[in-house]
Amino acid sequence: MLASMPPADLRADTTATAGALTLGTAWDFLLPSGGVVMTAALRAAAAAVDDRSARLLSATAIFHEPVAPGPIMVAPAVVRRGGSAVQTRTHLHAPGALGCEVLATFARDRVGPDVIASAPPAVPPPDDCPDLTVTGSPLLRARFFANLEVRLAEGTPLWAPGFAAGPARYLRWFRYRVPQTVDGQLDRLALPPIADTMPAALTQAIGPGDYRFYAPSVDLTLHVVDDTEREWVLVAATLGRARSGWATARFEMWDDRGCYLAAGCQTMYLRGVAGTPPTVDASGR
Repeated sequence: MLASMPPADLRADTTATAGALTLGTAWDFLLPSGGVVMTAALRAAAAAVDDRSARLLSATAIFHEPVAPGPIMVAPAVVRRGGSAVQTRTHLHAPGALGCEVLATFARDRVGPDVIASAPPAVPPPDDCPDLTVTGSPLLRARFFANLEVRLAEGTPLWAPGFAAGPARYLRWFRYRVPQTVDGQLDRLALPPIADTMPAALTQAIGPGDYRFYAPSVDLTLHVVDDTEREWVLVAATLGRARSGWATARFEMWDDRGCYLAAGCQTMYLRGVAGTPPTVDASGR
């Protein structure tokens, strides 16, 4: 059973050596998580930047095609080195495949205003939220979730009795079973995998029924604004719109002390695997 397998180490699984790595299946949904693929590209980019004072500020991954497990080539390039920021472009792909490209900015701290613009969502702390990764949970059918502790902060378990359509948002606490830290702080490069979990907001909006889908990433964008020494991260995902086989969603991330960490968005390609696509208006929920 997946739940009995030892958790994978994201850093070890996404670190390239001499421009190559072997992408395993430990971070699969149906194929490796696009967020994990993005992390692998960013880790190579950070090595090319080779400046610990320049930390990930923003990144966008464009997926030309799904990236399958197996040998992967990773080619980072530094596009510009400025006084405050370094910009990179990284191509990650299997031999002979298109793979994905990731544009990123790594930045050094500067002097400027410190403005708190919004409050964290009013949700219970992780210890008071239902555990979605207990033994036997359907979530563990995806190997990806065996590497994380996941607590439901807002929404309903998408497989449980009583599951009903609700607002087009889904809030979950995530914590890596193998801690991902750098100098005592949560590794910024560990954020893309837990950001790439937005399709649950669409499922919550649709509610129960015969329609089943999966949602590979077309693109994924992340903006990082702060650091934390905490392990738990709240991912608040909100669907903007799903239409004509595509969907767009956004997310915000907070730690369990209310620190705003990151935000971003995703475009998804919706591939139906069962049932008839429904028409739903969740805007008033």
